[in-house]
Amino acid sequence: MKTVYEFSVKDRKGKDVSLKEYANEVLLIVNTATKCGFTPQYDELEALYKKYHAQGFEILDFPCNQFGQQAPGTDESIHEFCKLNFGTEFPRFKKVKVNGDDADPLFKFLQEQKGFAGWDMNHQLTPILEEMLSKEDPDYKQKPTIKWNFTKFLINKKGQVVARFEPTENIENISKQIEELLK
Repeated sequence: MKTVYEFSVKDRKGKDVSLKEYANEVLLIVNTATKCGFTPQYDELEALYKKYHAQGFEILDFPCNQFGQQAPGTDESIHEFCKLNFGTEFPRFKKVKVNGDDADPLFKFLQEQKGFAGWDMNHQLTPILEEMLSKEDPDYKQKPTIKWNFTKFLINKKGQVVARFEPTENIENISKQIEELLK
């Protein structure tokens, strides 16, 4: 069975990083943006990181400019923004594309493993996303593509994708699943 450990990514300085470096850790892989309605989730992500990092949990942050051009700037300026405004300590990688022919291979794999998980209908941004995405493609829910910034993939200690969380998902639900995998 294929795992995330078969992939290499580029850190924000352009150096190759094998995901094998994260073997036996629980991972949350996230595509992010600095100018998005979901950008305040950096606070929630950092809280998760602080709570679970010592137990073998890692967040891998991949800025992505594909959704509304909401991750402008260089890899370094994005990193500085996140450290300054949200105090993030988790690893940030080079900006990637997550959809399309030139999508990063890791994100193609993640989508193959877990398709669209559905919106939290109680989230205030759900109606906006629904309207916008269904205008572009009435069948968007049937496709595994990443729909927006802050889509999260949860990876177990064996490198297998076990869950996908859309950006509207309540962080408490994610936290509970991380705790289960860390046991």
